[in-house]
Amino acid sequence: MNITVYGIPHCDTVKKARAWLAEQGVACVFHDYKKQGVPLAQLEGWMQQLGWEALLNRKGTTWRKLDAEQQAGIHDAASARELMVAQPSVIRRPVVEHPGGLLVGFDAADWERSLT
Repeated sequence: MNITVYGIPHCDTVKKARAWLAEQGVACVFHDYKKQGVPLAQLEGWMQQLGWEALLNRKGTTWRKLDAEQQAGIHDAASARELMVAQPSVIRRPVVEHPGGLLVGFDAADWERSLT
């Protein structure tokens, strides 16, 4: 099974997700946003499948650090894409591509159903 996990290595949720995959014996490739950037083709596909709202983490530190004007400026797919490319930490993590589709965030029960 080809699985790619997209995220930031020091994110607690990404750490939990990767540890869960290792415990299940599920091999994956890790794509580090900080070192490798956000793959625009993937981001476009995720936005088409899930909608930009599902990918934008409005609860995280990166979002909270934006001023009110910047936050208000994120109102459609184009503005969200621009922010996610410029500041990958604002993308919900992890994003997981697997043969059955996409997973966003970590929920062990959902992952169990989708990946094992």
